[in-house]
Amino acid sequence: MIERRLGKSGIQITEIGLGTNYVGGHGLYQAVDENEGLRLVRQALDEGINFFDAADAYGEGRCEELLGKALAGRAIVLATKGGIVAGKRLDDPLRYNNDPAYLRAALEASLRRLARDHVDLYYIHRCDGRTPPEEAFGALLRFKQEGLIRAAGVSNFTPAQIRAAMKAGPIDAVQARYNLFQREVERETLPLCEENGIAFIPWGPLAFGLLGGRYARDFKLAAGDWRARTGLFDAAVFDRNLDVVERMKAIASEKNTAPALLAIRWLLCRPAVASVIAGAKNADQVRQNALAQFLELTPQDNAAIAALTA
Repeated sequence: MIERRLGKSGIQITEIGLGTNYVGGHGLYQAVDENEGLRLVRQALDEGINFFDAADAYGEGRCEELLGKALAGRAIVLATKGGIVAGKRLDDPLRYNNDPAYLRAALEASLRRLARDHVDLYYIHRCDGRTPPEEAFGALLRFKQEGLIRAAGVSNFTPAQIRAAMKAGPIDAVQARYNLFQREVERETLPLCEENGIAFIPWGPLAFGLLGGRYARDFKLAAGDWRARTGLFDAAVFDRNLDVVERMKAIASEKNTAPALLAIRWLLCRPAVASVIAGAKNADQVRQNALAQFLELTPQDNAAIAALTA
């Protein structure tokens, strides 16, 4: 699989990565099948994917436990995140903690679950609004010096918070939500990353399943599904979003491909994007997403796709 450099870190990651919030992601999805989670990890390995993205908040550590077993002895690039306090609601601002002592304890706990002496990339999952970003990110740079992590990043930080974190030292990667429907990062974050040689890693690249093109007009999320918090499935916008998906299907049909692959490849053509961590709930979705590496888009193709939600 084609690889790109992770910022200035020297680490090489595959263009297509695997987002693992379904792997042991109890509390994020209903009826999580751990065996299927392990199958999709094995499928990713079979496809040549070397970049796996996790977090201690996924299943309150269960994701990391399963990955630790599934990836043992594998030559892969593993990213995880800390800074979310387990057991509180996603919309509760008090659930975030960027205090350096907390981040150290969180990293050490992640390493135990992953059964590793270091992780390749460690992110602050979200800014807590209390700890100065430069103080929090400074802790990650110390972890890097100690050999506990190879690269340091921030996730879901605003441009101002990214700039503040950069006062402590260079950032290797920034992760934030980015897909054809949700393009806020284009205003400041992507230019900031490009200017400073920071790898940008989009999460939610398929708009949480919408851009896969499988949902009908009467689709309803199950109660408790975390995707209800994205806003994309709200009744006021859902039909309009499906109209865009229908137009994506038409473009995909002309290129003899699938809308999901168009969405992934379009992101890989954007400035500073190093890898797309497409999530999956079954092994076949992993196999399909990996095909995006073979898709070629012309500048006209990219412009046509972008115009759908300009």
